[in-house]
Amino acid sequence: MHRGILSFTTVGVLLLAACGSTDDGDDATAATDAASDTDTDTDGDAADTDGDAADDAAAESGDASSGVPFAVDQIESSPRNVTASGLDAWNARAVPESVPAPLVDFAEIRSGGPPPDGIPPVDEPRFLQPADVDFLAENEPVLALEIDGDARAYPVQILTWHEIVNDTVGGVPVSVTYCPLCNSAVAYDRRLGDQILDFGTSGLLWNSALVMYDRQTETLWSHFTGEGIIGELTGQALDDFPLATVAWSTWRDANPDGLVLSRETGFSRQYGANPYPGYDNVDGVPFLFEGEVDGRYTALTRIVGVERDGEALGIPLIDLQAQQVVAAEFDGSPLVAWWTDGVASALDTSAISQGQDVGATGVFVPVVDGTELTFTPNGDGFVDDQTGSTWNVLGDAVDGPLAGSELEALSHVDTFWFAWSTFRPDTVVVTE
Repeated sequence: MHRGILSFTTVGVLLLAACGSTDDGDDATAATDAASDTDTDTDGDAADTDGDAADDAAAESGDASSGVPFAVDQIESSPRNVTASGLDAWNARAVPESVPAPLVDFAEIRSGGPPPDGIPPVDEPRFLQPADVDFLAENEPVLALEIDGDARAYPVQILTWHEIVNDTVGGVPVSVTYCPLCNSAVAYDRRLGDQILDFGTSGLLWNSALVMYDRQTETLWSHFTGEGIIGELTGQALDDFPLATVAWSTWRDANPDGLVLSRETGFSRQYGANPYPGYDNVDGVPFLFEGEVDGRYTALTRIVGVERDGEALGIPLIDLQAQQVVAAEFDGSPLVAWWTDGVASALDTSAISQGQDVGATGVFVPVVDGTELTFTPNGDGFVDDQTGSTWNVLGDAVDGPLAGSELEALSHVDTFWFAWSTFRPDTVVVTE
């Protein structure tokens, strides 16, 4: 078998392995062992017994100066009140008359293998200060989220085994979600009306993308669109926040006082290993995807996608890599997309840190104080042509007259073409 083209059976076994309890040491070369691991925790209850009582006490106290993972204040979720479970509806292939009709045909949703929460979300996240993190390589991808000055980094080496982190950032209850099979990351606001939801993995896939469920009503939700698709909250939509995938070194240097999700998740996993080696081969086949691939690109061509108010725009990563700066009009406003190197693919080799360099992207409104800026790439940053200020890929001016300024970040996904063109079929593609 050609490296990078996995069979459906292999990927299915690896999905099941993501449920299992394994030794979470630093041996990132053991990813292939996950496929044959027989110690499988399909109910998601495997406890991480590493550490000692003193560490636990420090973590509970929230002592950020101890070098021990610590908890942060969390907003409590609403009580569970399931009246018409979307999980049960999918199993029965029918919904009660009391709930809205599904947005998706039952046949389009497939079991990925694990049961609900078989790939266990992180519901009690613990964090480290950046200076205390010793398990990330400089080029490893992290998901960067900032809300009201509260900056968090969620290492992809952890998210690839859990897919969802339920957290509170900047006083906002959020779910940080990552789907390895469509290579997309989205941060959602967990507030919906007067409810505060929290999310689990359903074990189901829609167009090869993660299907979430909320624990309060058991409605099924699309990770990719943020819409309720089967159950009581069908048709409701979650708000999202800009989330960027950048190098650990980039985020750390920009946010020395931020917080980093620790490996103390309550579960033992092979953090640092990629359970889907070779999955991002451009000529590969997506797992359990039965739709028609828009023939402009191969299914696993990487795309930078932006959507707002029903308008969608995609930029092929190969074009953005070549130019590093792409400007466009989007929804009646200017947009600029940036690319810089130095970020390993999480889906290439067995060890995430050894993956091919796919770089980091950012998408912004290029306007400061009413002035539209244009940019030129400069090393690992970008210089605006109007003031000569230097900006990093997070949209922060780090030098020059505009130092301290920030561009408005737009929510975007770094994803595969099959997913973007399927969920956003009317997308405009910008190639220059």
